[in-house]
Amino acid sequence: MPRSRHTFRFRSDWTLPAPPDAVYAALEAVESYPAWWPQVRDVHTLDGTSGTARFRSLLPYDLTVTARERRRDPAARILEITMTGDLEGWVRWTVRPHGATGSRVRFEQEVEARSPLMRRLALPARPLFVANHAWMMRAGRRGLRAHLERRAGEI
Repeated sequence: MPRSRHTFRFRSDWTLPAPPDAVYAALEAVESYPAWWPQVRDVHTLDGTSGTARFRSLLPYDLTVTARERRRDPAARILEITMTGDLEGWVRWTVRPHGATGSRVRFEQEVEARSPLMRRLALPARPLFVANHAWMMRAGRRGLRAHLERRAGEI
């Protein structure tokens, strides 16, 4: 995707005290994201490889996307989707072992803002959009950690 003022690239690394396969399984179960990630408001499955999602973070607007599976590789613990809608581009999760029992999760995203409001504000509000995304990712890491701890306690 050509880089423009409407393009955003993000990368987050999370260290979690859970085995890589458990982390991968939680990330693969996208329909459960709203239960542990507060900014993921709705997820609706359309078929076995696609669905819709609605996000809202600190800024007062919702983003809705249609996501389609691009790669699901349990052996390599990589999940990738393409997105269309208010954001157009891709997202990749990569889960690797970290230490004896933990995981390191890398989130990568490259998207173009397609929502008219985001396109108008892409340049002047870029620092706010970046901060909003960082806050959302921190909340996601905390939520996933708590979710994994609850699931480990159920076993």
